[in-house]
Amino acid sequence: MDPAVDRRGRRLTSTQSAAPAVALAATALVPLGFLAVFFGWPVGAIVARGLVVDGALDLSGFTDVLGTDRTWRVIGQTLAQSVTGTALAVLLGLPGAYVLYRCRFRGRVAVRALVTVPFVLPTVVVGVAFRSLLVDDGPLGFLGADGTFAAIVAALVFFNYAVVVRTVGTMWSHLDPRAEQAARSLGASPWQAFRAVTLPALGPAITSAASLVFLFCATSFGTVLVLGGPSYGTVETEIWLQTTQFLDLRAAAVLSTVQLLVVTVSLGLSAWSRRRRETALRVQADVAADRALGRTDLPAVVVTAVVVAVLLLTPLTSLVVGSLRIGAGWGFDNYANLATGGTRGALEVSVWEAALNSVRIAVDATVI
Repeated sequence: MDPAVDRRGRRLTSTQSAAPAVALAATALVPLGFLAVFFGWPVGAIVARGLVVDGALDLSGFTDVLGTDRTWRVIGQTLAQSVTGTALAVLLGLPGAYVLYRCRFRGRVAVRALVTVPFVLPTVVVGVAFRSLLVDDGPLGFLGADGTFAAIVAALVFFNYAVVVRTVGTMWSHLDPRAEQAARSLGASPWQAFRAVTLPALGPAITSAASLVFLFCATSFGTVLVLGGPSYGTVETEIWLQTTQFLDLRAAAVLSTVQLLVVTVSLGLSAWSRRRRETALRVQADVAADRALGRTDLPAVVVTAVVVAVLLLTPLTSLVVGSLRIGAGWGFDNYANLATGGTRGALEVSVWEAALNSVRIAVDATVI
């Protein structure tokens, strides 16, 4: 075997030859160690709670928990809200992705930012906003939707609409329009060209977005807890109940294991779809360009406008209005109370101190 040499042709010793491999291994140990301690260990502990009893493997916990009607009712409700929320988010998000990423109009950047706002709002705050709209004396109380399945699904779509719009829209903005134009020149209608040419090309992006939305819907906690009430439960809320109310850690561990499988499958599907999307983007010719809105875009524009105005702006407006309401009047007292522990003294720190703590934690987590 020929001895190793460097770029200048100088012979390297065995120690020098092995140095890059040792450095690479040492560098890899840091993230692997972090994952082992902060991910593998907690997950292993959860699984052990459900599978190990007195130091021995015991699968009876799964049969005991999964054999009850309550568990399957919770699983059924989780799947129902996740599938419905995902389907609606995709159906409503596709027109939004087209309008905001394929068409050119004044104010597009602002609308994109507005669409993204719900995704970063606290779930409990959004749940309270939706409930303030849907209670009997609320603006939408006549719908009778308070505490219903429809209210939960609406809130889930509110959160995840941006995921579909941004994921699908990004790929749509890079699609070569010449294939669709060729289909139109051969006599295809706009809908036929979209169904036969554009929709298959967007398949990886749609699958990736749908898998992420399904994951977010299935693991939703605060929204379901606030809007669903005691009559409606999901796997996430059931884990919380089994832990805090019934003190049944084994049942909670079994449900956590089931949820872990769902999360793993969803993330795996999303990663697979993302790789397909990235491959598709690499092979696309960089000829796609925004175009001005036309008459044929009217259906997509109407759907997007209704979603933004009704589903997104209404809860956001409710939050702003609620922040300005002081008893029977109006004012900025609630904003002045941000520097205190609240009018009832329920907070041990001011809101500004809590916000500063959040920033510190976010910075620390980002650095790590």
